[in-house]
Amino acid sequence: MDAIPVDVCGRCGVVAEFDVVTSAGGVVIRDTEVLLVRTSDVKGRPIWSFPKGRLDHGETPAQAAVREVEEETGWRCHIDRELTPTEYWFQREGRRIRKTVVWFRMSPLERAGAPDGEVEEVRWITSTKHEPD
Repeated sequence: MDAIPVDVCGRCGVVAEFDVVTSAGGVVIRDTEVLLVRTSDVKGRPIWSFPKGRLDHGETPAQAAVREVEEETGWRCHIDRELTPTEYWFQREGRRIRKTVVWFRMSPLERAGAPDGEVEEVRWITSTKHEPD
Protein backbone atom coordinates (compact mmCIF):
# COMPACT_ATOMS: atom_id res chain seq x y z
CA MET A 1 0.00 0.00 0.00
CA ASP A 2 1.20 3.47 -0.85
CA ALA A 3 0.41 5.97 1.90
CA ILE A 4 -1.25 9.16 0.74
CA PRO A 5 -0.52 11.92 3.25
CA VAL A 6 -3.89 13.66 3.21
CA ASP A 7 -7.16 14.07 1.39
CA VAL A 8 -9.21 17.22 1.91
CA CYS A 9 -12.99 16.94 1.59
CA GLY A 10 -14.23 19.63 -0.82
CA ARG A 11 -17.53 19.99 1.07
CA CYS A 12 -16.47 20.16 4.70
CA GLY A 13 -12.70 20.69 4.61
CA VAL A 14 -11.96 17.65 6.79
CA VAL A 15 -8.43 16.35 6.29
CA ALA A 16 -8.04 12.57 6.32
CA GLU A 17 -5.21 10.16 5.65
CA PHE A 18 -5.84 7.05 3.54
CA ASP A 19 -4.05 4.22 1.76
CA VAL A 20 -4.25 3.20 -1.89
CA VAL A 21 -4.37 -0.47 -2.93
CA THR A 22 -4.40 -1.83 -6.48
CA SER A 23 -5.56 -5.35 -7.25
CA ALA A 24 -6.26 -7.24 -10.45
CA GLY A 25 -8.63 -10.03 -11.29
CA GLY A 26 -10.43 -12.01 -13.92
CA VAL A 27 -13.97 -12.48 -15.16
CA VAL A 28 -13.50 -15.98 -16.55
CA ILE A 29 -16.18 -17.05 -19.04
CA ARG A 30 -16.66 -20.53 -20.48
CA ASP A 31 -19.58 -20.77 -22.91
CA THR A 32 -22.50 -19.57 -20.72
CA GLU A 33 -20.72 -20.08 -17.39
CA VAL A 34 -18.72 -17.68 -15.23
CA LEU A 35 -16.11 -18.73 -12.65
CA LEU A 36 -16.70 -17.49 -9.09
CA VAL A 37 -14.91 -17.91 -5.77
CA ARG A 38 -16.42 -17.93 -2.28
CA THR A 39 -14.64 -16.32 0.65
CA SER A 40 -15.87 -14.95 3.98
CA ASP A 41 -15.94 -11.34 5.11
CA VAL A 42 -14.54 -10.21 8.48
CA LYS A 43 -17.83 -11.19 10.14
CA GLY A 44 -17.71 -14.70 8.66
CA ARG A 45 -20.46 -14.14 6.09
CA PRO A 46 -20.03 -15.83 2.68
CA ILE A 47 -19.05 -13.59 -0.23
CA TRP A 48 -19.14 -14.75 -3.86
CA SER A 49 -16.90 -12.78 -6.21
CA PHE A 50 -14.57 -12.96 -9.16
CA PRO A 51 -11.01 -14.07 -8.35
CA LYS A 52 -8.67 -11.16 -7.68
CA GLY A 53 -5.71 -10.12 -5.58
CA ARG A 54 -2.92 -7.63 -5.00
CA LEU A 55 -0.12 -7.01 -7.42
CA ASP A 56 3.29 -8.37 -6.43
CA HIS A 57 6.22 -5.94 -6.61
CA GLY A 58 7.08 -5.21 -10.26
CA GLU A 59 4.06 -7.08 -11.59
CA THR A 60 1.67 -5.59 -14.15
CA PRO A 61 -2.09 -5.79 -13.55
CA ALA A 62 -2.37 -8.33 -16.41
CA GLN A 63 0.33 -10.56 -14.89
CA ALA A 64 -1.27 -10.31 -11.45
CA ALA A 65 -4.72 -11.16 -12.79
CA VAL A 66 -3.50 -14.31 -14.56
CA ARG A 67 -1.52 -15.38 -11.45
CA GLU A 68 -4.35 -14.66 -9.00
CA VAL A 69 -6.97 -16.49 -11.07
CA GLU A 70 -4.75 -19.57 -11.29
CA GLU A 71 -3.81 -19.46 -7.59
CA GLU A 72 -7.37 -18.97 -6.36
CA THR A 73 -9.18 -21.28 -8.80
CA GLY A 74 -6.66 -23.75 -10.21
CA TRP A 75 -7.51 -22.62 -13.76
CA ARG A 76 -4.85 -21.33 -16.17
CA CYS A 77 -6.48 -18.62 -18.30
CA HIS A 78 -5.85 -16.36 -21.27
CA ILE A 79 -6.67 -12.64 -21.19
CA ASP A 80 -9.15 -11.67 -23.90
CA ARG A 81 -9.31 -7.98 -23.06
CA GLU A 82 -9.22 -5.43 -20.25
CA LEU A 83 -12.53 -4.46 -18.67
CA THR A 84 -13.56 -1.32 -16.81
CA PRO A 85 -11.76 -1.06 -13.44
CA THR A 86 -13.73 -0.70 -10.22
CA GLU A 87 -12.89 1.55 -7.30
CA TYR A 88 -14.28 1.44 -3.79
CA TRP A 89 -13.50 2.49 -0.26
CA PHE A 90 -13.36 0.41 2.91
CA GLN A 91 -11.96 0.63 6.39
CA ARG A 92 -9.70 -1.90 8.11
CA GLU A 93 -8.06 -1.55 11.50
CA GLY A 94 -9.04 2.11 11.66
CA ARG A 95 -7.46 2.99 8.28
CA ARG A 96 -9.41 4.23 5.27
CA ILE A 97 -8.41 2.42 2.08
CA ARG A 98 -9.18 3.29 -1.55
CA LYS A 99 -9.01 0.11 -3.61
CA THR A 100 -8.87 -0.08 -7.39
CA VAL A 101 -9.37 -3.43 -9.10
CA VAL A 102 -8.20 -3.78 -12.70
CA TRP A 103 -10.41 -6.42 -14.34
CA PHE A 104 -9.77 -8.63 -17.37
CA ARG A 105 -12.16 -10.80 -19.34
CA MET A 106 -10.53 -14.24 -19.54
CA SER A 107 -11.02 -17.59 -21.18
CA PRO A 108 -9.96 -20.81 -19.44
CA LEU A 109 -7.15 -22.75 -21.08
CA GLU A 110 -6.77 -25.74 -18.77
CA ARG A 111 -7.18 -27.00 -15.25
CA ALA A 112 -3.70 -26.39 -13.82
CA GLY A 113 -4.04 -27.66 -10.26
CA ALA A 114 -5.96 -27.13 -7.08
CA PRO A 115 -6.94 -23.78 -5.58
CA ASP A 116 -4.35 -22.52 -3.09
CA GLY A 117 -6.64 -22.36 -0.07
CA GLU A 118 -7.23 -18.58 -0.04
CA VAL A 119 -10.81 -19.25 -1.09
CA GLU A 120 -13.37 -21.62 0.42
CA GLU A 121 -15.05 -22.75 -2.79
CA VAL A 122 -14.66 -22.40 -6.56
CA ARG A 123 -17.70 -22.84 -8.79
CA TRP A 124 -18.76 -22.41 -12.41
CA ILE A 125 -22.15 -20.65 -12.40
CA THR A 126 -24.48 -20.51 -15.39
CA SER A 127 -24.93 -16.88 -16.39
CA THR A 128 -28.33 -15.62 -17.54
CA LYS A 129 -26.66 -12.63 -19.18
CA HIS A 130 -23.65 -13.09 -21.37
CA GLU A 131 -21.31 -10.33 -22.47
CA PRO A 132 -20.80 -10.30 -26.25
CA ASP A 133 -17.39 -11.56 -27.41
